[in-house]
Amino acid sequence: MSQLPKIDLLKQQPLVALVGPTAVGKTEAAVALAQRLDMEIVSADSRLFYRGMDIGTAKPTSEERRGVPHHLIDVANPGQTWSLADFQRAAAEAIAGIHLRGRLPLLVGGTGQYVRAVLEGWQAPRAAPDPRLRAALESLAARITPHGLHARLALLDPQAAEAIDPRNLRRTVRALEVILTTGRRFSEQRKRGESPYQVLMLGLFRERQELYARIDARLQAMLEAGFLEEVAGLLRAGYSLDSPALSAIGYRELAAHLRGELTLEQAVTLIKRQTRVFVRRQANWFKRDDPRIQWVQAGPGSVDAKVIDKLENAVQRWVEGLCSSLH
Repeated sequence: MSQLPKIDLLKQQPLVALVGPTAVGKTEAAVALAQRLDMEIVSADSRLFYRGMDIGTAKPTSEERRGVPHHLIDVANPGQTWSLADFQRAAAEAIAGIHLRGRLPLLVGGTGQYVRAVLEGWQAPRAAPDPRLRAALESLAARITPHGLHARLALLDPQAAEAIDPRNLRRTVRALEVILTTGRRFSEQRKRGESPYQVLMLGLFRERQELYARIDARLQAMLEAGFLEEVAGLLRAGYSLDSPALSAIGYRELAAHLRGELTLEQAVTLIKRQTRVFVRRQANWFKRDDPRIQWVQAGPGSVDAKVIDKLENAVQRWVEGLCSSLH
């Protein structure tokens, strides 16, 4: 295990973020990097918050979580709603605890809004909830579908719509609620605060066709591991498909198959298509030309030692630079 210099005298506490698209190998790379540098991982993947959703979200295994402390995984039941504000508060607490233990936190995820909310100190719009307006918007979504409501949002605020998954009805409704209550675009009201962190952003990428092949292979492995049975168990437990947790890609499609609305082949095709759309949305959040992100390309197959070496060297150089700035 490498030893990082002590950095507890910094005014802004250090935070490393590892970002990249789904199936690129972030979990594998993060665990290996954290083991080398005695780091703790804070998940910024909104799909990993929920208990009982292990296979379809590619949650880190129990072995991986025993080897490296992980935070913000399995913190809510699928019927609960964990908002962006809830995540920001919990992430700040987890990161502060890691610093108190003298370790370096590693924020890992592909949910762009959640990563940037922590790194940039986002402040959510202050518009108070309007239950009557919210109920009216939800009723409209029931008539025109959540995607139809999302299309209405895109007309009023294209930037907000680009940042919100059309499947996530709760966030679409909230954005429209804020717009209609305040008369201003939702995207204009989300402000950056002052980040409390010194940040190093690392990115892991693969060529797009290689990534798509990994997505297909991972989905097949999930199905063989019991993904369909996991979805059936959630439905038996009474969790609604309208809950934010079950908007995760794969769950609604397999639920439609279990209800007889799709064949398994149709559901799998739809999951692959939705995942590709999600990858393109992630690419918009983490643009390859963003100068803040140091990108490392993963080779074919598993993340190898050369990739981890590059990530480790980047962290070491950055920490040494922070320490030299103190003197």
